[in-house]
Amino acid sequence: MQRQWIIRPEANPEEIKELSEAINVSKPVANLLMQRGINTFNDAKKFFRPDLADLHDPFLMKDMHLAVSRLEIAINNQEGVMVYGDYDVDGTTSVSMMVSFLRGKISNLHYHIPDRYQEGYGISFKGIDTAKENNCTLIIALDCGIKAMEKVDYANDNGIDFIICDHHEPSDEIPMAIAVLDPKRSDCNYPFKELSACGVGFKFIQAYAKQNNIDFFKIEHYLDLVALSIAADIVPIIDENRILAYFGLKRINTKPRIGLKAILNIANAAPGNLKINDLVFKVSPRINAAGRMEQGRFSVDLLVCKDKNDAAAMAEKIDGDNTERKWFDSNITKEALEMIKNNTESENRKSTVLYNPEWHKGVIGIVASRIIDHYYKPTVILSRSNGFVTGSARSVSGFNVYKAIEQCQHLLENFGGHMYAAGITLKEENVDAFISEFEKAVQKSITPESQIPKINIDEELYFEDIKANFLKILNQFEPFGPGNMPPVFVTKNVRDTGYAQRVGAEGDHLKMNLMDLESTKSFPSIAFKQGEHLDEIYNKNFDICYSIEENNYKGRTSIQLKIRDIKTT
Repeated sequence: MQRQWIIRPEANPEEIKELSEAINVSKPVANLLMQRGINTFNDAKKFFRPDLADLHDPFLMKDMHLAVSRLEIAINNQEGVMVYGDYDVDGTTSVSMMVSFLRGKISNLHYHIPDRYQEGYGISFKGIDTAKENNCTLIIALDCGIKAMEKVDYANDNGIDFIICDHHEPSDEIPMAIAVLDPKRSDCNYPFKELSACGVGFKFIQAYAKQNNIDFFKIEHYLDLVALSIAADIVPIIDENRILAYFGLKRINTKPRIGLKAILNIANAAPGNLKINDLVFKVSPRINAAGRMEQGRFSVDLLVCKDKNDAAAMAEKIDGDNTERKWFDSNITKEALEMIKNNTESENRKSTVLYNPEWHKGVIGIVASRIIDHYYKPTVILSRSNGFVTGSARSVSGFNVYKAIEQCQHLLENFGGHMYAAGITLKEENVDAFISEFEKAVQKSITPESQIPKINIDEELYFEDIKANFLKILNQFEPFGPGNMPPVFVTKNVRDTGYAQRVGAEGDHLKMNLMDLESTKSFPSIAFKQGEHLDEIYNKNFDICYSIEENNYKGRTSIQLKIRDIKTT
């Protein structure tokens, strides 16, 4: 797939020089900082040394006083409380955190994760009925509820109050809950809008602690779960999220909770130097797998577990779910790609919508992302569950798939999500109409720029600039994520030293030793899924864009280039 390289403009040379001297870094590093809005010594200090004191006052969030007051009443009166959350990582970490906090404060405490297949996404009537059966008069909903007007009304009619902690886009109408905590509310003046749901839940806990004179260090240990939610939900790791992720990672690397440590053990990811990517690729898929293949509740059971042996057994079961998930993922992706290949109309469409009633609902979101890797278009994968067709949508850079789905809402029973990911429910008889209407919505609003995969490149670099101290400073840019991605560089006119080879089980990766002709300095390099370039680069000069990483092998640490793309002239 052809990719467009977009090199960011270099900052003002005089300002680069000034910042470089002020904080004693090289000019390439100063330029990277300025591209991230870091222009002064104080900006750099906050970036490189995150401080919990810089977290925003939780009471700046709309309805926070109401939420804290209602929770205080529930605790003082020993009411029954249900903690309710979605079945993905953000939802299960949110529920685990809130349950851990309320244990010891509420004797009649329950938690509910909806069954993906029986209840679907979000608040369900069944969940509310379960709360009533357990004499709960308060439900704290996390990572769902912002559009649950009908369900909240039903709860109110049954004497059950709601506190909603969500981060999804609200409608014009807000549920009639006691409190609705969502920084994306148009009437909410909270200064940071991009918290994960677990982050919103943590702000609730922080506010309760502040109101009741509980020292912050007594709630700081929940940041391991917040960091995991930030990593999994792909929210921007800037502003408050950077602070939360930084200290959450610190906690994971020094004193992870028992359940999390059990997952790390089974994933062969030893605490000590774990990064956001380790949470994204080693921990999150396993936490998610329970909700995809069985019950999301199992992940909560694990994350609140206090017994090491029990946690190890639960982690092993969840790892088995993940293995099963990978099998379905692989096979459904192959089937989906075959459907596109056999559809003569697909080439002329701006979107991809595929439906197979037999596909496993638990993996269709992953499959949608895989399809985009092959055909760069907004994609919806549909399956059938519980008498309805359910779908997961994923988008391409710069295109708001949620807005496109919103234009099809007359065909839907339910929908929700973000700019780049959404979920839908519809009747089977509306599938064809949805495919047509969604295509129209995409055609109407997608720009040419959003139809070409792009690689954003921070700056041009010579190999001579890549030294141990340079990488040491780059590592301090962590935690990486949206808004602060690992720096990507371009170097032109490089050449393999003669040892390039295809590697991997299917020979689809390319291993090289690349030399910069400007300095004759060379580095080992790996280009995943780019084995087809082997013949093109033989005995030729070419351009590369890449990130720089440490390669630890048998106790030795070296610098390696991770090649994002190759362009031959």
